[in-house]
Amino acid sequence: MAKPLTDSEKRKQISVRGIAGLGDVAEVRKSFNRHLHFTLVKDRNVATPRDYFFALAHTVRDHLVGRWIRTQQHYYERDPKRIYYLSLEFYMGRTLQNTMVNLGLQNACDEAIYQLGLDLEELEEIEEDAGLGNGGLGRLAACFLDSMATLGLAAYGYGIRYEFGIFNQKIVNGWQVEEADDWLRYGNPWEKARPEYMLPVHFYGRVEHTPDGVKWLDTQVVLAMPYDTPVPGYKNNTVNTMRLWSAKAPNDFKLQDFNVGDYIEAVLDRNLAENISRVLYPNDNFFEGKELRLKQEYFVVAATLQDIIRRFKSSKFGCRDPVRTCFDTFPDKVAIQLNDTHPALSIPELMRILVDVEKVDWDKAWEITKKTCAYTNHTVLPEALERWPVSMFEKLLPRHLDIIYAINQRHLDHVAALFPGDVDRLRRMSVIEEGDCKRINMAHLCVIGSHAVNGVARIHSEIVKQSVFKDFYELEPEKFQNKTNGITPRRWLLLCNPGLADVIVEKIGEEFLTDLSQLKKLLPLVSDEAFIRDVAKVKQENKLKFSAFLEKEYKVKINPSSMFDVHVKRIHEYKRQLLNCLHVITLYNRIKKDPAKAFVPRTVMIGGKAAPGYHMAKMIIKLVTSIGDVVNHDPVVGDRLKVIFLENYRVSLAEKVIPAADLSQQISTAGTEASGTGNMKFMLNGALTIGTMDGANVEMAEEAGAENLFIFGLRVEDVEALDRKGYNAREFYDCLPELKQAVDQIGSGFFSPREPNCFKDVVNMLMYHDRFKVFADYEAYMQCQAQVDQLYRNPKEWTKKVIRNIACSGKFSSDRTITEYARDIWGVEPSDLQIPPPNIPRD
Repeated sequence: MAKPLTDSEKRKQISVRGIAGLGDVAEVRKSFNRHLHFTLVKDRNVATPRDYFFALAHTVRDHLVGRWIRTQQHYYERDPKRIYYLSLEFYMGRTLQNTMVNLGLQNACDEAIYQLGLDLEELEEIEEDAGLGNGGLGRLAACFLDSMATLGLAAYGYGIRYEFGIFNQKIVNGWQVEEADDWLRYGNPWEKARPEYMLPVHFYGRVEHTPDGVKWLDTQVVLAMPYDTPVPGYKNNTVNTMRLWSAKAPNDFKLQDFNVGDYIEAVLDRNLAENISRVLYPNDNFFEGKELRLKQEYFVVAATLQDIIRRFKSSKFGCRDPVRTCFDTFPDKVAIQLNDTHPALSIPELMRILVDVEKVDWDKAWEITKKTCAYTNHTVLPEALERWPVSMFEKLLPRHLDIIYAINQRHLDHVAALFPGDVDRLRRMSVIEEGDCKRINMAHLCVIGSHAVNGVARIHSEIVKQSVFKDFYELEPEKFQNKTNGITPRRWLLLCNPGLADVIVEKIGEEFLTDLSQLKKLLPLVSDEAFIRDVAKVKQENKLKFSAFLEKEYKVKINPSSMFDVHVKRIHEYKRQLLNCLHVITLYNRIKKDPAKAFVPRTVMIGGKAAPGYHMAKMIIKLVTSIGDVVNHDPVVGDRLKVIFLENYRVSLAEKVIPAADLSQQISTAGTEASGTGNMKFMLNGALTIGTMDGANVEMAEEAGAENLFIFGLRVEDVEALDRKGYNAREFYDCLPELKQAVDQIGSGFFSPREPNCFKDVVNMLMYHDRFKVFADYEAYMQCQAQVDQLYRNPKEWTKKVIRNIACSGKFSSDRTITEYARDIWGVEPSDLQIPPPNIPRD
């Protein structure tokens, strides 16, 4: 067998990484050496790998700056409608490689770094992930920023610059242990602080009604310091801005309290104000009503809205009015997209500014607010919905509470006029939930205060209309839309899987990278022997590379010719990692029962973080690691079955594991996963999906043909029927011997011999209060997995299905999603206009 090419040699053959012109390479080398020189002059005379990383990052950043300035100048001159994407999470991952890809600099940098005796991939591995998100919602925001820049939209991402992002996960004795994510420790080369745009944010205080209108007085002030990060589009010279706010105490903080004897105490208390942007709340699909979280939500909203209004007023065509008190054109110049209810305070805050500060009359202000705001719903799980205690608002945001009451009163008057005497409908539709603790339902506030409400996959948008917001849909059906999620093919194909990108480019050219629907052109090649071989070869290389990574990082040896069965996502009962565990245990029991039989070898990889306070999720991790301890050390099993828990799953690990996967597990209970986006990444990267008819899986099956996915289990209607009948886990336990055996093994301590009762909570939940009906889908899942095994035995037929999946994944580009938001919600058109690069003089 010929010696395999090194990664560096392979990368040079890949055309989509940009032609490394001699001039470019020389320019990069020169710039790199200059940056390195200044790093070392300041500090030391021996360069560390980190010095090399920063020198390269600054070299690449230099190529962004001119385009960034020119893009912003272009917006200022043309004054397009601006899109503001408000999110408490932006799960960006690493920036270096993405920037090189989007600027077409990858090969030039690779060659320059190689000439300097360094390895580009080693330098890329030094960068910290920007982990400012929990999972799907935060990663979606990051994909959307990439697509908005690539589509030439005048868009801004606004969020919080958390000092500590999602925790790093360590596994100690099989348990998850959290570690603070000090991602800024060595500095962030991509951000630029903008102290000149620092803004005040007010909390607490009291409301006073005066002859000149309502005043919010005696507030505590926290300053919001903006940090800007460039967001480059793909090879179009557009560079948009993500602006993240950091909390700063004002210099007189606590010192204005005359009679504070203790100056030292007062200065130390600055931390209280600055804690607002200290840490990301690590909950996914779960609401924790903490005051600090409400402060974070108002902090980002208040700073952002001041910024939006400043930009609106100073824009060339904002208003003819010399003092710009005319807000009539505001919705024609500004679109605000609320990423879930977390930035819902935008609605009362915009009302407060218009009514109290700008003296617009209430009805006009409400019309402007509704036309400006739109809301994306991300979940139907009741425990995830934000319901804030009125008492907390009263203290923290008294003026906003008044405004919410006023909004609600007008809303209920309207409903009462349409449905006279229907008091139950008024109760259901109120923003204020009565009870022992009065609460504000933020989702209701968002629906009332927005002109558009969307779900994130077709099935989810239907559930939104037919259950969660049924009353609101009956009132204003035209408000409700679907926008099926998507992923950026730049990061999730070109960057993470260059080998696959290249075999595609060889056949259909490069245009699919900005128009993913062109992957349909691969359909005629489904039976092309050479193409089948090429696709299979890329997958095998990716598997070998990931195997080497696992061996180096985790000291685990795996069989690269086994099926890579991958289940990576946040750990949650509704995502049913436990169903996967039951399959693994059953497989183990079958091997033990008949060791001579031929089994399809599998490496089952499960990864994801559990919210620190989510007991059951942490037990699930312990169960996976415990099953691994037994299975992986059983000589009878050998390398036919391995169970690996992938520690600290994050964006940069996803970029490694997804291209290596054969099987993608998307097995949530039907009706619980709003969309999923990992499912799309696996599909695009040549894995086959085993999944339920949930979220975007439904549309994936529609695009590729259900026969090209492994679909199993209850449908939404079946789940509802089972709920009406009453789900009884014991019925399934009693009549399925393999299920009973697996459950008994978990409960008896077979997988935890030193602690036989370790998993009694897990078994108790599965048997007596499993909201997600794991046992009800066990039999169908086992049969479906048998079909997976059967197809995997025939590599050629397997690869044909892979090619069909890739060819049909075009719908799931975030470019398509954003184009739909732009046309149907924001009222703007994407543009393929190339802004001239900085080296070409402007007209």
